[in-house]
Amino acid sequence: MRLTQWTDYALRVLMYCAASQEREQPVTISEVAEAHGISRSHLTKIVQQLAAQGLLDTTRGRGGGMRLMKPASEINLGAIVRMTETDFDMVECFNADLNQCRMSNHCRLQNVLSDATRAYLAVLDGLSVADLVAPPPPGKDGAAAAGQPVRWVPGLP
Repeated sequence: MRLTQWTDYALRVLMYCAASQEREQPVTISEVAEAHGISRSHLTKIVQQLAAQGLLDTTRGRGGGMRLMKPASEINLGAIVRMTETDFDMVECFNADLNQCRMSNHCRLQNVLSDATRAYLAVLDGLSVADLVAPPPPGKDGAAAAGQPVRWVPGLP
């Protein structure tokens, strides 16, 4: 399964805001756009959706920007993906209106892929935006060994 660019950018905005929670000034769209090489106008539409969903508090004008409306630990990754993705049909037989497969009555592929999609979303349901910006524990998943500083990903504050 591949996430759309919209979902990718929505997650980047939320992660950037989560990583910037402690600073005094709000995050700006221009700042995120520049840090990630994303179109400012495209990002503006994504920020509007996230604000409409109650995830971002936005302020216009000088000194304005955006902040998370709730703690990053309360923003569920699975919920964000479900909100921003429009199509979880991995193959045509997932949609009865479009299905033209002649093997549907004798095929188990739909069940296998449905199970895989549920498992994928279950993993995402177990994570929050805070989990995505937290430094990994030493020695896990290629992280720095004990005593060595963790290097942050370029583009994050």
